[in-house]
Amino acid sequence: MTNEDEINRCMMVVEQCKQQMNQLEMQAQYIQAAIMDYNKAKITLEKLSEIDTETDMIIPIGGGIFIDATAKKAGKPLVDVGSGIVVEKNYEDAIKKIDERIKEIEKSQTKLEEMMQQIQAEATEADAKAQKLMGGQQG
Repeated sequence: MTNEDEINRCMMVVEQCKQQMNQLEMQAQYIQAAIMDYNKAKITLEKLSEIDTETDMIIPIGGGIFIDATAKKAGKPLVDVGSGIVVEKNYEDAIKKIDERIKEIEKSQTKLEEMMQQIQAEATEADAKAQKLMGGQQG
């Protein structure tokens, strides 16, 4: 394999790494949005669990939209447990379920960050090798 072939191979590796990084960054954004969504739900549940009498409140409904409402003692939350099955839980259990989901998503986030670091290291190595080979050609 000639130096030029090796340089081209290294540059292809760098380009592939960039594409993979772009995809992983998009996944990281989705993961972050999911964590934010669960945290909003958790805060809402915590506030609703404190209501004993009629209370004026602003309720987030998603997309940065809120509604002004008067709430009385709220009923028990309904929690999706998978496969379209929804189960009535008390507030404490619903909040625990949200915390479990956040932990699982954060594990995925950690794995994703590790993958991104590995890909970045691979790209840096390939780029350094290409630079070294190009330096050798100029000499």
